[in-house]
Amino acid sequence: MFSNSLSTTLTRRSFLRRAGILSLAGLSLPAWMPRMAFADPEKSGPGDILICIFLRGGMDSLSAVVPYNEAGYHDRRPTIAVPDSAILDLDGQFGLHPRLAPLLEVWQEGDLAIVHAVGSPDPTRSHFDAMDYMERGTPGQKQVQTGWLARHLESVASQNDSPFRAVGMGTMLQASLRGSAPALALRSIADFHLRGREDEIAQVQAALQQLYAPDTGADTMLVQQADQTFAAMALLENADPLSYEPQHGAVYPESELGLALGQVAQLIRADVGLEVACVDAGGWDTHESMGEYDGGRMAGLLEGLGAALGAFYTDMQEEMGRISVVTMSEFGRRVAENGSRGTDHGHGGCMFLVGGGFRGGRVYGDWPTLEEEKLDRGDLAVTTDFRDVLAEVVQKRLDNPALAQVFPGHTATFLELTDPLEGASQGWQTYLPMARR
Repeated sequence: MFSNSLSTTLTRRSFLRRAGILSLAGLSLPAWMPRMAFADPEKSGPGDILICIFLRGGMDSLSAVVPYNEAGYHDRRPTIAVPDSAILDLDGQFGLHPRLAPLLEVWQEGDLAIVHAVGSPDPTRSHFDAMDYMERGTPGQKQVQTGWLARHLESVASQNDSPFRAVGMGTMLQASLRGSAPALALRSIADFHLRGREDEIAQVQAALQQLYAPDTGADTMLVQQADQTFAAMALLENADPLSYEPQHGAVYPESELGLALGQVAQLIRADVGLEVACVDAGGWDTHESMGEYDGGRMAGLLEGLGAALGAFYTDMQEEMGRISVVTMSEFGRRVAENGSRGTDHGHGGCMFLVGGGFRGGRVYGDWPTLEEEKLDRGDLAVTTDFRDVLAEVVQKRLDNPALAQVFPGHTATFLELTDPLEGASQGWQTYLPMARR
């Protein structure tokens, strides 16, 4: 990858050009290196590892978690409704789509909770705005420039200076992680670690040490970034995640989501100090040709989601007591199918929560029903603010009571869907819980 002719005569700019760069503010490090922000590294919480999965495009919650006892569901979806005979019953009122079968066992084990009719109080049906508001954690407001997860990391009382404290899987850092807390955009563990080729790793490290040594006049931020890169590569070298094999017969699907969750599992098992991981899964904008329940686009999307989450849960069995997985999507879909046998942008959706700290085996939230007068302009109404779910996870599972900083301007109402960490701060008791369904 790099020539042996690298020397002190090589300029920083030519090195970066040869290494293959993503330009940021005119100058940056190679694409395989972490993009980070820096803060006072005086933090590692005793709380759960949080994995936040964003289903981008607007997931149709009424196909995923079906209110099959309501006539309005079948009447408004004559060609795309899941028939009662195929639904995986949960509680006599709701059922899973059959392609989410891997999650049924997680539900039966009590490690899957579902929140229905959940979403943003902002009425926008714009993908860009809805995702932006959700990742900022400030619906309808763009004055706050940081993401909710970044603010959590900034405010939690911890001492964790690991470069892998917060990881966004992909080529770009998710907006929820943007802030002053260190965060790393990781496309591939193998690529980041130069696929374990020690000769190339040593060569790159030597070149960067020459180029970014303080006595060369290098920019302080670039020196810090290089130091973080050395630390990250050293951690991976010691942990040897490239030799990782999933446990308990788990098989991750060869999908973007499956591969990402497999790499998150590697980081957790490598014990490199991971606290937060963000994973994206796209393709959920199902305006047309969703297909019937046993085939087609929607069935494929749900099958991929169920397979990836199921594989991760199987793989991480022993660790699930300290892991919280949360799925979210910018909005749901309309109740009625459209003329293209798809669904248009709606409002209320659902969230899946997987982990040993959740009071699983039940659907939470104030179900508004699909009766015409209960709909929100033809959409499933939002009766639970998504921030209430996240706030409860942040405070009771991540042991961070600073909710006013994480979700400014919002007073959380907890659904009591999680158990508090043993020995954690008990500030959550000052909040009035929502009555369970």
